[in-house]
Amino acid sequence: MIQNPILPGFYPDPSICRVEDDFYLVTSSFSYFPGVPIFHSKDLEQWVQIGHVLDRPEQLPLTHEMISAGIFAPTIRYHDGTFYMITTNMSMGVVNFVVTAKDPAGPWSEMHIIQGADGIDPSLFWDDDGKCYYTGTTRFDDEAGSRQGIWCSEIDLATFELIGERHIIGTGAQLNAIAPEGPHLYKKDGYYYLLIAEGGTEHFHAVTISRSQSVFGEYENYQGNPILTHRHLGTGFPIWNVGHGDLVELQNGEWYMVCLGSRLSEGQHKLLGRETFLVPVVWKDGWPVVSKGTGKVEWTYPSPGLPSWQPTGRAINDFRGPVVEHFEKGLGFDWNFLGTPREDFAKVEAGRLRLKLLKNALVPWEFDNTDGSVFSRISKIGKTKENISFVGRRQQHLEFQATVTVQFSPEENETAGLVVLQNDATQLRLEVTKGQTGKPVVRCMRVVSHYDQDGIQHFTETQLGEIVADPLQTDFMLQAKGKGSRYSFSAGPTANKMQSVADRVDGSFLGSETAGGFVGAYIGLFASGNGQTKEKYAEFETFIYEGFEPEGETKQ
Repeated sequence: MIQNPILPGFYPDPSICRVEDDFYLVTSSFSYFPGVPIFHSKDLEQWVQIGHVLDRPEQLPLTHEMISAGIFAPTIRYHDGTFYMITTNMSMGVVNFVVTAKDPAGPWSEMHIIQGADGIDPSLFWDDDGKCYYTGTTRFDDEAGSRQGIWCSEIDLATFELIGERHIIGTGAQLNAIAPEGPHLYKKDGYYYLLIAEGGTEHFHAVTISRSQSVFGEYENYQGNPILTHRHLGTGFPIWNVGHGDLVELQNGEWYMVCLGSRLSEGQHKLLGRETFLVPVVWKDGWPVVSKGTGKVEWTYPSPGLPSWQPTGRAINDFRGPVVEHFEKGLGFDWNFLGTPREDFAKVEAGRLRLKLLKNALVPWEFDNTDGSVFSRISKIGKTKENISFVGRRQQHLEFQATVTVQFSPEENETAGLVVLQNDATQLRLEVTKGQTGKPVVRCMRVVSHYDQDGIQHFTETQLGEIVADPLQTDFMLQAKGKGSRYSFSAGPTANKMQSVADRVDGSFLGSETAGGFVGAYIGLFASGNGQTKEKYAEFETFIYEGFEPEGETKQ
């Protein structure tokens, strides 16, 4: 049985391709490194991560200052023995590029930057004659004024250069559609189909389609548009902002669509960000019907009837037992840095993750009291090659428990611990530091960002609770629990001596509808000298993540 979401947690903008009996899926990763996680399946039900497409610093120049920059909307395609992944890196100044591989698990090539390709969300399509076409977004002027649309051009993948004239082939199904983007081209029964997202990335997100008998159009909009959205279901429906789809045909001729959506918590809070869902598609009178009979993303669908498959390794959507990281053989695919790791600050040695105390804090105070608009921030990021000492994994459940032990002897201004991190500064930290009396303390800190009437961003940091440790204590067990929008934090020297530091903290501000940006919550481990880099490490061992998911349509 297909159980949605198939990729729980922050896995947005999915793209899928099939190669014989194998399916491969990639998602956006924004400013997390490595980038573009890639998954494999044979049954569309179980998905195993086989690596990251962008796993080398030279492929993925990022900075930590703006989490929602970086990699936007990758597309994966396969043609004539080669895999292609095409995407946008916003941290490079809106650069579109392609990488290739013979094996989807890697290694993937260096970046092939496509000169003259403006906009975001690029995709590739091969026609029957072997010609390849590039689609992306752009702004253009016509009699309707300046607006965003989808453009298409032939591309030479031997040189990665655009060929000939650019053509505007779509502006969305709705009159004056907001944010037509995420284009994909397909060919079926003599028609070219243009599938796009429109309506913005929040509640009014949608998937629409048009078709033409020529690759450059004119494209006819389907009268049944949008073919998938939840905007008409009201703001309380438990799966929100559904959109950004990609189609795949099975070996038996059936069709499915991957798309993004967000599970809501206690109202309209999207703590987990945008996740990947899978829905069946049938064709009727030359047009796709998505989730026939209901027209919405369901929690479950019958199995596609593909051959039985037992994957090697844990599926990303298999939580029959806790996920335990013993830090024995390096960091697994679950883990990411924030920004490209240009410094050797994280070491996995003897069953421990050692994080160096770097000068940068988790809060980017350099952006406090500055213009908070996306493009203003993009123009400022990347001015240094510095890092923050952070390693994290996605929060994948609305009810979870995460536990880790840290060995740390804090001096003045030094901190290390566990954090729930959302966009930019938005966070809840459980950290070990030196208290005012000189004794080590474990405290819970909340950081919220907000914008004033002039669009200037401000960060506010508040202490929510604190316990004082024994003066000689160096081992601290830290635990974060989440249930809906409430988070509780505990600490102690051992599991049977835990104390509450802050209980049932309102974490609704961690939702992307409040924090802004395009990412979801991460559970991270961190260390900082808070203004001074030191040759000193905090040592973490045995990280345990347990997720608990309600059954059926009560998943909230």
